Amino acid sequence: MEAKKLAGLEPASVFGYFEEICAIPHGSRNTKALSDFVVDFARTRGLRYVQDEMNNVIVYGPGTCGLENHPPVILQGHLDMVCEKDADCDIDFSEDGLRLAHDGQFIFAEGTTLGGDDGIAVAMALAVLDAKDLAHPRLECLFTIDEETGMDGAVGFDASILQGKRLL
Repeated sequence: MEAKKLAGLEPASVFGYFEEICAIPHGSRNTKALSDFVVDFARTRGLRYVQDEMNNVIVYGPGTCGLENHPPVILQGHLDMVCEKDADCDIDFSEDGLRLAHDGQFIFAEGTTLGGDDGIAVAMALAVLDAKDLAHPRLECLFTIDEETGMDGAVGFDASILQGKRLL
């Protein structure tokens, strides 16, 4: 097994999920595998989820002790990334994950865009859902598709299944 490129970075759970996400091809119009990854995350933890026909996903997390009856908060991120690469880069974005690296100050992907805006939002939401030591109200974690190419997932998402009024 290849050594984790982001090992030692904090918060470890966020960067661990970010590295897993970056290993999954997830360019615009190619988000099914990442959508399924989020569903598997929810399923293995016994969390309620909905994956719609577009492959948007919402994962419902219970509130922690004392906050169970507070209004839910929506955490939102998108599943697609911009796929740009250097002319000499051999990555096939439809098949390959990113080649992560960090230099002690910055995280980057060798020869390609990082997709950090979407990936870190998804990683942070998964880390919050998985945290045992973080107090929070009920969560509705919404992961939409194809934001980079026209907001298709957000436009096509049936928001009536959300109860939260605050979105991050």
